[in-house]
Amino acid sequence: MSHSFHAHNEHDHLHTPHDDDHMANHEQRVHGHGLAGHAARAASSRSLTLALAITFGYALVEAAGGVWSGSLALLSDAGHMLTDSMALFLAVLMARVSQKPASSHHSYGMGRAEVVGAFINGLFMLGVIVYIAVEAVARMLHPLPVNGAGVMAIALVGLAVNLLSAWVLSQGAHSLNSRAALLHVMGDLLGSVAAIVAGAVIYFTGWTLADPILSVLVALLILNSTWRLLRQSLLVLMEGVPAHLDYNKVGRGLAAVPGVLSVHDLHIWTMSAERVALSAHLRVASPGDWPRVLAHCQRTLSGRYGIDHITLQPEWPLAAPGGRQLKVAVRASERPQ
Repeated sequence: MSHSFHAHNEHDHLHTPHDDDHMANHEQRVHGHGLAGHAARAASSRSLTLALAITFGYALVEAAGGVWSGSLALLSDAGHMLTDSMALFLAVLMARVSQKPASSHHSYGMGRAEVVGAFINGLFMLGVIVYIAVEAVARMLHPLPVNGAGVMAIALVGLAVNLLSAWVLSQGAHSLNSRAALLHVMGDLLGSVAAIVAGAVIYFTGWTLADPILSVLVALLILNSTWRLLRQSLLVLMEGVPAHLDYNKVGRGLAAVPGVLSVHDLHIWTMSAERVALSAHLRVASPGDWPRVLAHCQRTLSGRYGIDHITLQPEWPLAAPGGRQLKVAVRASERPQ
């Protein structure tokens, strides 16, 4: 579908030194944004690595305790923690890959690796939810004896470990990748709370159905967050317009820049979890207007909408011999460094 945006007024103003000051400030903001984004990704990677160490370490302790004591409950929970460790390892790997610079094979860099990791982890969480639901139904149809006191003890230790992991992840950057990892930990945390409640109910009343019923409630809560994560990461992978931006509003904002007669072939997409890109064709009155119009458009897109990778192509009518009108397109791909 093609959209075209036209200016409501074509009043112009002269280029002044004040415009140069604005442009210099714009360059500083964009440069600062790049440094902040790199620092945020590094902090996110450190948080994910620490959470991985905590989760994997506790899984090994539980597995050893299960073998030593012969407790199937401990071994089962250790297996669950190991699967979460795999998810966190994937998140750490993708966070490291996303920090690689642009190359001749990946001209935009590897920023979308985090989004890919978030999407895979979201799919993995769907599998966990299905497993919980199937197991819960089986337990309802064929109840098994449960050691309520043992369940409470294991769940209390697991709750402490998951609270620590959740706190560590919350200190990092809130990218899609770290959100996916936090979703796994929050699922474990809710599972620990449900296990504590179920263990208490079983211990004091002997009602074993409390365990599968609370498990299903936790799975439904996780499903809501998982669906939102999958939808958002898929939007990025399909190069959709970022959810926080209004496509038509951005188009009208460009068309309102003094000197712009119309805007067409406008495209907005997400390059990575933190960066938004835009390309468009702008019709201007004359070639002499373009430098000032370009600077104004860059300030508008970066300052008002947070778009920092901008490619704009100017077009203007050119009088030809014989009275015909020819269009000349000059490509400009500029972003202040």
